[in-house]
Amino acid sequence: MYQVSPFSRLPLIFIFRHFATKSVSNCNSREKLKLGLGNIRNLDDALSLYDDMSRTRPLPSVKQFTQLLSHVVNLKEYSSAIYLFKDISSNLGIYVDEYTMTIAMNSYCLSNRTDFGFSILGWFFKRGCVPNVFTFSTLLKGLFRENKIIEAQELFRKMVREGLCELDVVTYGIVIDGLCKSGNTPIALELLGVMENGRKSCKPDTNIYNMIINSLCKDKMINSATKIFDEMSEKGIPPDVVTYNALVCGLCNLSRWSEAKMLLEKMIGCKIYPNVITFNSLVDALCKEGLVDEAEDIIGIMKQQNVTPDVVTNNALMDGYCLQGRMDEARNVFDSMSNKNIAPNVRSYNILMNGYCKKKKIDDAMDLFRDMPRKGMKPDVATYNTVLQGLFHCGRDSCALKLFDELQAIGLKPDFYTYCNVLDGLCRNSQVERALLLLDALERKGGGDHHHHHHHISYYNIVIDGLCEAKQVGAARAIFSDLASKGMEPNVVTYTTLIKGCFESGLLDEAKDILLKMEQASVLPNEITYNVIIKGNLKGGKYEDAAKLFEELDAKGFSLDASTFELLLGLLGTSEQNPTIFKVIQKLAPNTLKQKL
Repeated sequence: MYQVSPFSRLPLIFIFRHFATKSVSNCNSREKLKLGLGNIRNLDDALSLYDDMSRTRPLPSVKQFTQLLSHVVNLKEYSSAIYLFKDISSNLGIYVDEYTMTIAMNSYCLSNRTDFGFSILGWFFKRGCVPNVFTFSTLLKGLFRENKIIEAQELFRKMVREGLCELDVVTYGIVIDGLCKSGNTPIALELLGVMENGRKSCKPDTNIYNMIINSLCKDKMINSATKIFDEMSEKGIPPDVVTYNALVCGLCNLSRWSEAKMLLEKMIGCKIYPNVITFNSLVDALCKEGLVDEAEDIIGIMKQQNVTPDVVTNNALMDGYCLQGRMDEARNVFDSMSNKNIAPNVRSYNILMNGYCKKKKIDDAMDLFRDMPRKGMKPDVATYNTVLQGLFHCGRDSCALKLFDELQAIGLKPDFYTYCNVLDGLCRNSQVERALLLLDALERKGGGDHHHHHHHISYYNIVIDGLCEAKQVGAARAIFSDLASKGMEPNVVTYTTLIKGCFESGLLDEAKDILLKMEQASVLPNEITYNVIIKGNLKGGKYEDAAKLFEELDAKGFSLDASTFELLLGLLGTSEQNPTIFKVIQKLAPNTLKQKL
């Protein structure tokens, strides 16, 4: 966040400089200055040099002050850069030029205060300086960084419409990159078309095409990405390793292995060699598909090609083994990293702990968790979420709640998943009252949080489910009825959970009433909803209704789950007395019926 003042970091001598009368003579200050600029390692060095410069007579040139400011920005000390800029222009009375002003503008933008960045434009006009493409590009970048997409687009249109500056490929790149990252790929594509048909100096290069291809691949629009890739070749724009990486990753994520393989062969044929990112995409996608042994083969090829597997490769492989429950092999990968001089990162620990928790090996997960600080690792919110879920699943709720307090005590902010884990854990461990208290506390926090974490329908769904499991359907219905007053819209999970709760407590009419409300709210039932209602009707002896619902379910392309199927088969014995149930089973599973009879 933008700091108003960097005073806390400034040496006292610097703050009180204006009370001192001593000035430094300019014998060989230029050489000293050159030396000083080259020796800046931290903010204190920069401020100390600034102090020397400001007391040198005559004062160094604006160019030298600008170089110093540039160093401060490179140190990421943006608020200090802003303070120094103000001091240079106001107190030292140096006439700043467009370069100095652009650095100040950039500092504001990098501090997420692009609004103040725009105020520097006023300085430009006051001093009779003409803002150039770099000035406007700085503001564009700032707006995109703050996700002010509409304002960024408006500024860009103004630049084009009013000819504020000579646009270049870099400016177009900033806009296309910003649009792609904010999910506005169609608009980015339009802009690509404008570039292709525009001036020669603004023709798209490989970098621009890469942004578009990468964005299309992330949006799972691989066919469009491939089309753009083909167009590149036709226009004589050479793809590079980044282009191929995006496409390989996109194809792998859609399990289009043969095409990914062909693309790899084409890549090598064009003398563009796969790098660690290419291989990591393949390893990650294979592991997610459960093809861990094939991923191991890829790592073998990787080594043959003299590409060294890194922490990302090993994390993907570990994740693959964990997903298959092959914990010993996952642990081997983790342990072997240090032998290969690869330092496991927080994600490595999170993956392995998650694997252990899923296998209910909570002690192994806790050993790793406690080992992290000893290895100089700081657990993040995802680490705590994993361990919290594991402890609750193993019934160690008091231990989990201690950990929840610890997370907040060390200054980490619980996120959406943290609250979901704690609410769910309390409900699972018969502590619905405590879950209600937490929900109440979250309601009081209100939705002021950036992501509206404190006001989320999922929290209510978890507690409604917990109350239904505890046979407190009345209390669950009371929360449900209260949702509208809290500005919450029940979703398909909310309705399904409550309908299931009503059926399980034998409240068939109440279940029908909720179903009616669901229809009125235009919330479409999903496969789970249909299974819940069919089961409820079967248990309540409403076979005609169940048969009708089954036809709806079938027409929508949904299917029965295992527990509904078992219930149906259990009713086979009574099917002689009830022809309807016989018909339903006959339609559902004629083969099973033949075997049973």
